[in-house]
Amino acid sequence: MRKATFPYLIWIFIFTIVPLFLVLYFAFTTGDSQNFSTFQFSLENFKRFLDPVYINVLIRSIRLAFVSTILCLIVGFPIAYIISREKPNRQNLMILMFVIPMWMNFLLRTYAWLTLLGRNGFVNNLLTRMGFQALDLMYNDKAVLLGMVYNFLPFMVLPIYSVLTKIDKNLLEAAEDLGANRATTFRKVILPLSLPGVVTGTTMVFIPAMSTFVISSLLGGNKSNLIGNLIERQFRWTGDWHFGSSMSIILMVFILLTMAITNKFDKEKEGRGGGLW
Repeated sequence: MRKATFPYLIWIFIFTIVPLFLVLYFAFTTGDSQNFSTFQFSLENFKRFLDPVYINVLIRSIRLAFVSTILCLIVGFPIAYIISREKPNRQNLMILMFVIPMWMNFLLRTYAWLTLLGRNGFVNNLLTRMGFQALDLMYNDKAVLLGMVYNFLPFMVLPIYSVLTKIDKNLLEAAEDLGANRATTFRKVILPLSLPGVVTGTTMVFIPAMSTFVISSLLGGNKSNLIGNLIERQFRWTGDWHFGSSMSIILMVFILLTMAITNKFDKEKEGRGGGLW
């Protein structure tokens, strides 16, 4: 082992292994969160999570994360494809314009939607000026989905764009020489070769969408509690670190399962990479 790796190992130990161990320790114990001497081993925290209220929140979180991932894919793939077809100079400019909003703080980007979708926001002011009735655009699942798609869309576009730009142009020319039209070329060449980027983008969108709590708090209010909101509430307001840690472990399990499934799917597609025709 090289000495140069020791700083990284120390970093991983302090900021990854130790916090994870503490979460596990709190999850499988009960007692006063501020007094370690009162801790006792117990599975009560996980049994408590089986309450239908918490199960429904978990199912709701999975559903919204899944829908937001699908929406990001539907919107993001055409954008990535269009950018990849442009000249290199224009590609760099378009990617830069697409990434610039990410330089702004995540919280500020989400807050901006409050001024747009609020009861007295820009959209409703525009509607009332046009003679229409103001709409309730905030504090519902649609607003949360909009915030998720807006914030996580670049995580879908960039991996797909990166893969599309690496596709060998000779393959496209060979498809045309064999009589394939644009639709067939896209379906039989471009789409299969872009799947690694799709899988990566899906993972990068689903995981933060599953664990987010800022978007649902600001745009969903009390009507749109997700698993991330429950975890935040246990640590910040309720003070029940044991139950919050158990929910964190459950969320972590779902995230690891998602990564395992997507990685397996990606490897299977790579194994079939030679059979595009």
